[in-house]
Amino acid sequence: MRARSWCAVGVAAITVLTVSWASLAGAGVSDEGSREEPRTVTVTATGLVEGTPDVLELVVGVQSRDKSAREALDRNNDLAQKVIDALRDAGVEDDDVQTNNLSVSPSYDNDGDINGYEVSNLVTAKLKDFDKAGEVIDAATNIAGDEVIIQGVPFDDNSILVARARTEAVKRARSQAQQLAKAADVDLGDLLSMTEESAPEPPVFEQSADAREGAASAAPIEPGSETLSVQVTLVYEIK
Repeated sequence: MRARSWCAVGVAAITVLTVSWASLAGAGVSDEGSREEPRTVTVTATGLVEGTPDVLELVVGVQSRDKSAREALDRNNDLAQKVIDALRDAGVEDDDVQTNNLSVSPSYDNDGDINGYEVSNLVTAKLKDFDKAGEVIDAATNIAGDEVIIQGVPFDDNSILVARARTEAVKRARSQAQQLAKAADVDLGDLLSMTEESAPEPPVFEQSADAREGAASAAPIEPGSETLSVQVTLVYEIK
């Protein structure tokens, strides 16, 4: 199994110093009696994290068609079970295999008359060994033939990446605010507001040179890298 590898990178963004000076008279109260806006400093920073996922979510299934719904369903059940057995033979745990979608629907001819029924059965499997991913896809294809469905191979939840990028961004923004306050000879006060923008980039799927040259080899699945950036803007009161 590939070890999960993360790399956190802090990216400095343009920092904006916004100061709203309170009235010198009336202890921050205007002539009309309303409270003056506090003096503030606004900082923006970005946290960037790169990592290689070690869990692959594979959506695979079977779509069968026959004259009657019963016949289509029976055929689909048989093939779908064989596909699930192939997943288990590859080492996928029972808890990591879950039905994604099961549907039965009529098909129509050009005149709008029902000429058969289609049954689709999809399962989602979490694969923790990338070296076996290609073999699993090939096994499912060999079992179901033209009736196989492979919708895609999205990688595991990126919540860990988001959390790390978010932490990195907030730390950098606060550090910038402290530096600006010190340079301006003011004290950093309460955090007044915080906003966030996340920009996840999809994983990169790579095909090895050996796989491209050998048509008989298993379907190549490489995790590549996943990059996530989180930008935060903090507004502090300054005293």
